Amino acid sequence: MDLAYTPRQKAFREEVRAWLAANLPAEPLLSYDTREGFEQHRAWERKLFDARLSMVIWPEALGGRGCDLIEWLSFEEEYYGAGAPMRVNQNGQLLLGPTLIEFGTEEQKARFLPRMAASEDMWAQGWSEPNAGSDMAAITSKAILSADGSHYVINGQKTWSTRAIFADWLFGLFRSDPGSSRHHGLSYMAVPLDAAGVTIRPIQALNGKQAFAEVFFDDVKVPVENRIGDEGQGWHVAMATAGFERGLLLRSPARFQYTARKLIELYKANRAIADRDPSIRDAVIEAWTGTEAYALSAYHTVGRLAKGARIGAEASTNKIFWSELDLKMHETAMRILGARGELTADAPAAVDAARWLDGFLFAQAGPIYAGTNEIQRNIIAERMLGLPK
Repeated sequence: MDLAYTPRQKAFREEVRAWLAANLPAEPLLSYDTREGFEQHRAWERKLFDARLSMVIWPEALGGRGCDLIEWLSFEEEYYGAGAPMRVNQNGQLLLGPTLIEFGTEEQKARFLPRMAASEDMWAQGWSEPNAGSDMAAITSKAILSADGSHYVINGQKTWSTRAIFADWLFGLFRSDPGSSRHHGLSYMAVPLDAAGVTIRPIQALNGKQAFAEVFFDDVKVPVENRIGDEGQGWHVAMATAGFERGLLLRSPARFQYTARKLIELYKANRAIADRDPSIRDAVIEAWTGTEAYALSAYHTVGRLAKGARIGAEASTNKIFWSELDLKMHETAMRILGARGELTADAPAAVDAARWLDGFLFAQAGPIYAGTNEIQRNIIAERMLGLPK
């Protein structure tokens, strides 16, 4: 694997590094799981867009920069390395955006993608339902086509929709053939959350913030042009979205490399205490080697994609690796901090412990969202190893 960068790639990295140095917020933004913090992050996303640094791998005509995937990895390394704000519109930009580029009509791309890149429209994901979590094929929310074929009428409920309390739109799966079952008869829809008949109720996360919501649909009318992909082919489209979520885009290696570097700094600052348990030092070393291995794997995948390959079931191995790596890193941080790791941000002695606590709480969800790791292991067993069901 040749890791040498082209002059263009080097110049792009330098541009990103210089722009971030000149434009990073002077103070950390508030949590995007609060209304004020959400709007702060939206404004930051707009600033990235104005610099042509929001969605660098999208075509320029659709609000992007036309970069290759190596340049995207470079952007991510510089972005996270600088400690820049978390990306608040990632449901739209990193999941729906690539799905639209692959399956959307030209009209849908022109309508949605530039506004998404600029975060003029913020998106939530509508997968899970009360009786359809990891088993997404059990979805029962219905989208029934009107007699004149102009719109769908949606009824049902979605839950655990990330930041839906603040978002403008929701994308998700709905059963458009009421007589169908499991993976069949599903359609993929974009639903405006200000439409008549939509009710949104917040769900508090472990840290008390409004990270999630449940969304209710009562005779919600959605124009047929909001369907992404063909009628009844929603499962196929959704699996592409899941591939983006579990593969490279949602969780780039740079995010975890940043956490590993911070963990090393934490270990060094508390070494006298941490070294009382030799396994802590081993865990810190494993964190660094794990994140570097994930980064090299990402570069290898990008090389394969450049030669025409596609990401398939192996995305499940990615998802298991980064979610469990993130959890282990934050567990190690909690072991280093000891009782201080339980301090929240308003405690005078918290210092950076509260940041690790927030990260630790969020990491608990890693093996669950984007498809539980138990399900991912089943996918690996059946589709990669050929084992019986």
